[in-house]
Amino acid sequence: MKKILVATDKPFAKEAVSLIADVVKSSGFELVLLEKYTTKAELLAAVKGVSGMIVRSDIIDAEVLQAASDLKIVVRAGAGYDNLDLEACTAKGIVAMNTPGQNSNAVAELVFGMMVYMARNGFNGTSGIELRGKKLGIHAYGNVGQYVAEIAKGFGLELYAFDPFVSKDIIKKAGITPLDSVEELYKTCHYVSLHIPATAQTKQSINHALLSSMPQGAMLINTARKEVINEADVLKVMAERPDFIYISDIAPDNKADFEAKFANRFLFTPKKMGAQTEEANINAGVAAAKQIISYINDGVETYKVNK
Repeated sequence: MKKILVATDKPFAKEAVSLIADVVKSSGFELVLLEKYTTKAELLAAVKGVSGMIVRSDIIDAEVLQAASDLKIVVRAGAGYDNLDLEACTAKGIVAMNTPGQNSNAVAELVFGMMVYMARNGFNGTSGIELRGKKLGIHAYGNVGQYVAEIAKGFGLELYAFDPFVSKDIIKKAGITPLDSVEELYKTCHYVSLHIPATAQTKQSINHALLSSMPQGAMLINTARKEVINEADVLKVMAERPDFIYISDIAPDNKADFEAKFANRFLFTPKKMGAQTEEANINAGVAAAKQIISYINDGVETYKVNK
């Protein structure tokens, strides 16, 4: 019987594990579970003899893949997959996938939870500002960006988007104004919700030039990856502009500098929180299991991310 390993140092919710097990077992596979492991040696031992593997933010590098001699597919339960060594997967003939869209609503709701919290000064009893009528820029109009736009309409925000990989007609049909460049997006919008992946082209790309061009009362909301942010430039902008607020769904490496200089003008989650809902947990885990089974049984490669 072929085995599917769920290897998560940050475990799925119990209900998610139960539903994953149902999918795996009903398809004639055996489920192997490795949760809350603390050493890489545990992971290296667990991957032996498994055909498929589901992970979350766990690092799957060349050493892990070398130990997984029978592995055919690894699926990252979530959208981001920078924790998977794609080159090593390709070199070993292993298919790497993600589960796009499964946690998109959870991330989008977090965007607005943090925005409202900061717009109301952390609910500290002082007067804040309202979102209605402000301009919101969506930087990357993918699954998360689309949910952000849907929620934003309820808040009465004026919507703009930039995504070179999405047709302007699609953006227009959603009632959003498409812009021609990333520079125009930041120059136009009071708030920018960031959803770009961390690639060689995007890392450190959110810089002083973009951020300093934003209108008065600017707020950057990053629920993407911290690697896309030039953190030194954010500090510089915040020093130059007392109106600038930075929100990030993961603390920057220079968090201490923000704490020392810019109290009440930033919000950082203690860990990556975008997908931390029961629903997203279940959706991503079950989708990952189904993708593994479909690939092993029928060769379906719909969400393959390596070449």
